Parts: sequence; structure tokens; C-alpha cells
Amino acid sequence: MSRTAGGLALTVPPSGNAPGYVVDVTTAQLELSTRRSGTSVLATAAGDTGALRFRLGGSWQHATRVTGWTWRGGTLTLTADTTADGATVEARLTPSADRYSLDWNVKGAVPDRLGLAYDLKSAGHWYGHGEAETPQGGPGTDQPWPLDSGEVVHPSFSPSSYDMIDPFWYTSSATGLRVDTGHVMDVSINGGMDGIGRFDIESADPYKATVFVESTPLEVYRDYVGIVGKPARSDATYEQYAKPVWNSWAQFYTHVDQARLLDYAQDLHDNGLSGHTLQLDDKWESDYGNMTFDAKAYPDPRAMSDKIHQLGFDFGLWVTLWINLDSDQYRYAADHGYLLKDAGDTTKPCTVTWWNGTAGIVDLGNPEAKAWYVGRLGKLMSSYDIDGLKFDTRFFDDKCAPHEGYQPTDYQRLGAELADRFDLQGVGIRVHWDSTAHRAGFVTRQVDKGTGWNSLRASVTQNLAISTIGYPFVTTDMIGGSSSEPPPSKQVLVRWAQSAALQPLMYSSTSPVDTIDVTTGKKVTYDRQTIDLYRKAIARHERLAPYIWDQVRQTVKTGDPIMRPLFFDFPRDTAAYTITDEWMLGPAVLAALQLTDRATRTVHLPPGIWYDVNHGTVIHGPRTLPAYPAPLGVTPAFVNLRAQGAAKALRALRGADDPVPLALKTPSP
Repeated sequence: MSRTAGGLALTVPPSGNAPGYVVDVTTAQLELSTRRSGTSVLATAAGDTGALRFRLGGSWQHATRVTGWTWRGGTLTLTADTTADGATVEARLTPSADRYSLDWNVKGAVPDRLGLAYDLKSAGHWYGHGEAETPQGGPGTDQPWPLDSGEVVHPSFSPSSYDMIDPFWYTSSATGLRVDTGHVMDVSINGGMDGIGRFDIESADPYKATVFVESTPLEVYRDYVGIVGKPARSDATYEQYAKPVWNSWAQFYTHVDQARLLDYAQDLHDNGLSGHTLQLDDKWESDYGNMTFDAKAYPDPRAMSDKIHQLGFDFGLWVTLWINLDSDQYRYAADHGYLLKDAGDTTKPCTVTWWNGTAGIVDLGNPEAKAWYVGRLGKLMSSYDIDGLKFDTRFFDDKCAPHEGYQPTDYQRLGAELADRFDLQGVGIRVHWDSTAHRAGFVTRQVDKGTGWNSLRASVTQNLAISTIGYPFVTTDMIGGSSSEPPPSKQVLVRWAQSAALQPLMYSSTSPVDTIDVTTGKKVTYDRQTIDLYRKAIARHERLAPYIWDQVRQTVKTGDPIMRPLFFDFPRDTAAYTITDEWMLGPAVLAALQLTDRATRTVHLPPGIWYDVNHGTVIHGPRTLPAYPAPLGVTPAFVNLRAQGAAKALRALRGADDPVPLALKTPSP
């Protein structure tokens, strides 16, 4: 700890694998700048924005001049004036080898929000966050990568959000920010293209954050996973990684019945479109929450289940904890205290409006309510030979009050514990923010996407975002998208299937045989090439399954993501930090899928010796291929010949009977 011309410098020397760093504290107006090897790698916002900011009486205030400081017990404590009369800030910085904690609070006033603000460009590019709400349509049709390349305006960034999110961000300068809170946040990253990152908490509780300082972004990610936990196992089985699950939602939406579902299953079977499971999604219940089949639409659900099994599929069902007010089970659940209570009036059930009406939510914090719900699920599954479930909707809502003894964040854990009792059939579940969700090893599916090119591209960058906040078993939204839009074009559907084939799991719905245009009610038929190319994508993914399963087992050991940005493996390759349409699948496979309607694309290869799967050539990187041919039938993929698993990946991508290239047999120099 030392004085400088502008204030104070807190120095942490290098040790072990930690690079060391310096935190400079400006005292004229409280600001923090982190340096590594003499270079600034993260700095708070300056000027009127304020670094440590709070909202009081509807107006934003911030810390100004540092009025005192102490260094005691390994903690630097700072006091500062603020722009609000009578209010001061006390901040505490506690350093360790590769990070420092920053917690602070306001004295002399009771604000309703506390926040940190950063100068985005001080750290290079920003990543993390998870599914991002944006003015351009995110997360459904937009997911900026890196985050600062677009705008993120996410005012209800919450543990109970339906978005897959965590309060963790990392940067190209190998710094990171974790905010330790269970409260709702208001996050803005480059909102209005202002170059500022604002991370505000809707609470007057002390603001607690951790700033990581490492040598590479991957090490920052590992630091974060060291806190929240890595998967203890994979919830999905080998077969669920190897083959797609087929779900009825984008194929029919709610216009589904027994005859349509069986015709769908028969078409898939007859056209060699394999899968491990066929799931009946929304609109099978007589009313939402009844857990009984609509007798008119499903005259014999057990016979339907038997036929699906005969065709070689497991049978799955969509379920929710939300019980609509018109369900015959709502009154029973309300009278027995099985529903979450209203936060404003705990004498009555909390009601929430969703895409299917108005509902109450089963309170998983109430052991009797949980037992009642699980018992009903068990009876449903045994009666109709149902193999697994797709849990949808949230387990909590911010309008509701948690059960006595619980906090809102506990419902992520309670939901994860509930879901962990059932086979989720490779479509996973949307729980986040809690270490139980990280450690459970669930497959994570994205929020619904549209059916156009922009959603296909967003599905890729969104998986990169989700997998690098600690949820490594990712799948896109249903191949081809949904969101009640016209069906995807042939090109979008095929490209999406090709893209998913080089990701950990495939989540299918729109049939490449034919589908229904929900906007017109008319049947849409695809051509034979669509079927053949989709089937080819499934076959490629199945051949890759042994390699992918190796990555699953490695992730259980290390926590590292399977699908990840190029710069995780090649941190010194500066071009890799802004690439939006390439990714690594484990250490050996680089996917460079065509995500537009063009027949060529630019491919960037990082340093290494790469085998071009399509052309059978060896390329020494780094190298940029400016007009790589990628017509509809071509899936650009490259194998890093010096990476672990290269031989297995190469056999899968080329075909088992193709000879291994000489370059792979040649030992490294």
C-alpha cells in the first residue's frame, strides 16, 4: 500500500500462476483503475457518471472526494463524500493473489439502488452475462458478441428471470466482475452506445463484488467456476448427446392432438430422421395445471405413448408448476396453501400472467406442496408410460413472497432439486444464479428464437455466452426457431441443423419433411434435399458423439465449457476476440458454419496445424481464408491436429473408413 501523486496504489505482486496487479485509487473523485504489468486492464467510469453510484429520491448520486483511508488486516477502507448532502460512502478493498473484493455502502441516507459503473473500453471487450435483453430484439433475435459491440439494456436482471443469466462478466483484458447479490439488478452495457457498463442493484444492502485479474479470459472463467461450482455430472446421457430430441412445439405450437403427433412421429421414422425422444409440448392438458389429457384431442393417450415407443422413441411431456385460475386444481391448491403468496398481501395467492393466461405457482418451499406436485407427476408418468419431462416457466416470480425461511434465490435451488429427480431428456431446464444450478449439470436450452437468419446467428453467440458463465451443456433453441413466426426457409432450417450438429446437443422440432405455418394454418412441405441434408447433420453429430462425450467427462473434471470462443484456446490471437460465427467444440474441432444466405464466407484459423475436413488439406495458422466455399451442402469444419482428441474428431468428421492424414501421424517436433 503506497501513496501516489493522484492518490493511492494497492500492489499485489505476482505469485504462482497469478500475474499480480495494482489497484490505483484516485482520491480527488473516488475512482478505481486496475493495472497489470503496467497496463490498465479495467477502470471505473469517470466524471458525472460516477464509479460508486446510488439512487436517492429518484436521482442518481455518486462518491466524490476521498476524505480518509486506512490499511488494516489486509483491507483498504476508504471514506468519501458524495453528491448528496449528508451522505457518505464507505468502501472496502480486500486483495488476494488473482482477485480483490470490493464492497461498499452508503451512510447518512437510504438509497433504493447501489451501482458500479465501468469504462468499457478500459478492459477491451466484454463477455459473460448470459442471455441479453437488447433494444435490437435480444435475446430472441439478437445476442451481441462481444457485449460491447451492441447494446445490452436489461432492467430486470434477476434470479427469478426466465432468461439464463448470472451476475458475472469477463473481458478480453483478462479481468472479470462478479456481483454477489440475490436482488434484482438493472444492467446496462453500452446502452445508447455510451461506452459505459452500469451494474446496479435494487437494494440499499452493501454492494459486494469480486474483481478478477488473470492472464487469460479462460483463467478468469475458471476463477468464477471455482466460486459457483462446476458440474458434478451431466444430467444428459450418452444417447441424448448422440441423437436429437424431437419436440412438438415449433411443429404445431398449441394446434396439436393425438393424430397430428403420431403422424409427426411416423414421418420422422419413415424418413430416417432418428432421435432418442419425441416430446409432446404445450397444449395437451384439459386445463393448465390439471395434469389430465384433453379427452377430445387425445382420446387414448396410453395408445399414443405405446405407438411412439414402437417407433423407437422415448416419450416425453411438457409440464409446468403454474396452475391457471380456471383449472379444477387451482382452488384445491389455493385452499391447501400450496401456492406462492402475494408479496404485497401474503393472505392471498400470488397470481402471474403468462402466455397461457393467469396462474398461481406451486410453492416448492412448502414441503407438502412439493410432495403433492411430485405425486401428481408420478401418477401421470406411470399411467401413460412417460419417460421424461420438459419443465417450463419459472419456479418463482418477483411479485411473489418466498415461503417462510427462504429467499427468492432459493427457488433456483428448489427448482433444480425438483427437476433432478426426473429425466429431462436432453432439453434441460432454465435454472441459474445459484450454485446448485451450476453443480447439477443440467443441459441448458435457450429462450425461444425467431425463424430467420438473425436468430440463427444469435443462437450461436448466445450459447457462447451461456457456456462461459458456467453452464457448459448447451443446446440452441429448437432447430429452425419458433416464436410464432412463419416456418424457417429451407436454407435456415438446414444451416441451423448443420450448426447444431457441431454443438454439444441437438434439439429438434420443425420437421424437414413438412410443417404447419402458424401464421396461416397452411401446410409447408420441404424438398428431398432438405430431408437429406438434415439427416446428414444428424449422422455427423452421432459420429461425433464419442468425441463429445469425452468433452463431457472432461468438463465434469475441470468445469471448462465444451462449446467455447476461439480465444479461450488461443488467447494471444487478437482476431479471435470479435469473431461471431466460429467456435471451438472441445480442443480439437473448430466450427465455422455458414450462418447467412451466402455461398462463401471468411474463415479465420488461429495458430496451429489445421486439417480442412471438406478439402482434405492441411493449413498452418494463423491464417484467414477470405472466400471459403460454403454452399448449402458444405459444413466448414477444421481439426487442430495437435490437440487432444484430434484423431477421434477427425474420424468422425471424415467418416470412419477414411485414412488418417499423414500430418496427424507425424510426431510433433
